[in-house]
Amino acid sequence: MLLLVAWPSSSLASSLSFAPCAGSTTFTCASLPVPLDRAGGLPGSISLSVERKLAGGAPSRDALVALAGGPGQPALPLGAFVAQAIAPALGSRDLLLFDQRGTGASNPLSCSALETFSARPASAIFEQCAAQIGPARAGFTTQESVEDIEALRQAGGYEKLVLYGTSYGTKVALEYAERYPQNAEALVLDSVVPRDGPEPFAIPTLEAIGGVLAELCANGACAGITSDPLGDIASLAAQLRSHTLSGSVFDGAGRRHASTLDEQGLLDVLEAGDLNPALRALLPAAVRSALHRDPDPLLRLHLLSEGLIPTVPIEGPPAESAQQIDEALFATTTCEESPFPWQRSAPQTTRLAEALGYLLAQPAGDFYPFDASTAYANSLVSECAAWPDASAPPPAASALPDVPTLIVSGEQDLRTPTSGAERVAASIPDAQLLRVPFTGHSVLGSDLSNCSSLAVTAFFAGNAVQPCTTTINQFAPTPITPTKLAFVHPPAALGGRPGRTLVAVLDTLVDLNRQLIAATLQANAELPSGSSFGGLRGGYAKLTHSTAVLRDFSFVPGVRLTATFHVQGGALQATNIRVSGREASPGAIRFGARSKRVTGSLGGRHFDVVIAKVRLSRADPGEWPSRAAIGGLLAHRALLAGESPAHGGLLWSSWLP
Repeated sequence: MLLLVAWPSSSLASSLSFAPCAGSTTFTCASLPVPLDRAGGLPGSISLSVERKLAGGAPSRDALVALAGGPGQPALPLGAFVAQAIAPALGSRDLLLFDQRGTGASNPLSCSALETFSARPASAIFEQCAAQIGPARAGFTTQESVEDIEALRQAGGYEKLVLYGTSYGTKVALEYAERYPQNAEALVLDSVVPRDGPEPFAIPTLEAIGGVLAELCANGACAGITSDPLGDIASLAAQLRSHTLSGSVFDGAGRRHASTLDEQGLLDVLEAGDLNPALRALLPAAVRSALHRDPDPLLRLHLLSEGLIPTVPIEGPPAESAQQIDEALFATTTCEESPFPWQRSAPQTTRLAEALGYLLAQPAGDFYPFDASTAYANSLVSECAAWPDASAPPPAASALPDVPTLIVSGEQDLRTPTSGAERVAASIPDAQLLRVPFTGHSVLGSDLSNCSSLAVTAFFAGNAVQPCTTTINQFAPTPITPTKLAFVHPPAALGGRPGRTLVAVLDTLVDLNRQLIAATLQANAELPSGSSFGGLRGGYAKLTHSTAVLRDFSFVPGVRLTATFHVQGGALQATNIRVSGREASPGAIRFGARSKRVTGSLGGRHFDVVIAKVRLSRADPGEWPSRAAIGGLLAHRALLAGESPAHGGLLWSSWLP
């Protein structure tokens, strides 16, 4: 095992001029001009925006460079997160971040074709975008980013670099190590994209779905929901090929809207779970409901996955994410260098014919639980077939050097499945691969256990990385949504319709809690004051900084809740909930943040019940997740966004049963 130690002695001469960054006392800023086209075919240069955090009073001999994903994600907003996630490597190494060419603050690439709505085919939009960028599109490839890293190393006066990449950043890191092995001290690869990837039809993603669902439902977690979550997805996908799923959703004002879902939308929901474990926890039951003619839970989940819930007031939109992908850069790099199965010099029609031939030659089982048509629709094959390549073909991959390497992969990751990480690990001598259970994409930013952080510490101490042995699923699958009050079980202390109504009320508040958490994680930030949620079966809930207002809010058909909850000093005050609806026993319920009992009168029957003894419509091991777990994940996400930790969506979690 190699012990990674950076010499603290003086560095080579630096040609970069660093100055304090605006609003930061930790990082200093500089600009590095690099040629647009190092081959000399195109004039012009690009100014790379660079930030540095010194390990000591003077620049160190070696440095760590952090590489963001995408392609097209800026790295500079991730400084605080990177400094924490990779801290064991920074004791004697400077930290360098830069926005890769064409994104963030490094001459961001743009084309109006992608920025305005158009009803034209996507292929025509991409073709127009290529024309608008012009020949310069040849300069925005992974190979050029590799040369930018080497230019940064030389300009910064560093002898060697530790490369820490996430997602697409791992592809850049691997190609740098391949081209400049003498300058690569070590690699930390999180959510790996292989050098010859991504596969154009995302076949590894489809092949990984079964394992992801099996882990999600392991140890009886889906008991009472489904015995075959993968089969359920396959059955629903087959139905969606012949007709879309149709149903209703309610907006933040309680208005009903027709909604539909096709096979591509179902795959989109699955993939959204990579970054939001709450969405994946809601999926098995929602799919099961759809198969039993209750489409609304899945339709609502689809809107959540697209960030369309909650409804946010026009006067207070959420801040634009600091991690927003530069779409023009993404399109350029993807179309210029993805390993599409066609001749690069061929016209569009020939390219499409060759790609379809390749697709149809693959075994049908490779696409299960979907099919080849879904794989095609989910790809950028049709869009990039119209893209005229301006760059040379990417060079063939060669053997990777014997560089100390740590690879971390989330077992719940569909974007960059563990199969890719295993393939890369096998190509690097002595590489260490850590598989993290119940964790999706961007492991160091989403791992709720301390397994991956312990691995980073062990790696930079020169120790063997230990497998994750105590990781548990903090987001257990949620139960099937009741479609009738008759399907709700009353507590022993209050039988009949009043007891069922009581359980339906508590189920409704638990469901709202789930939606708040899922929406907060999807937004990556605290939900703004005025955010509102439609109930699954009607009504709405509206949030402010100090109140939550429910108006005819319904989760179980025929049971409606109306209440105003007040928060003082972070504690929920005791509140009366008025219960109505055609199926409910009407009346009022009262309980508060610290109460272990719920009291009131329903259908003329008075009750005083211990909440813990009420059997809600949920699966073992209980409601997900704890306040600490949610707060930890939000803190990770806030660091990724360069913001303070958010706590939106936690209003209910301290008191709901």
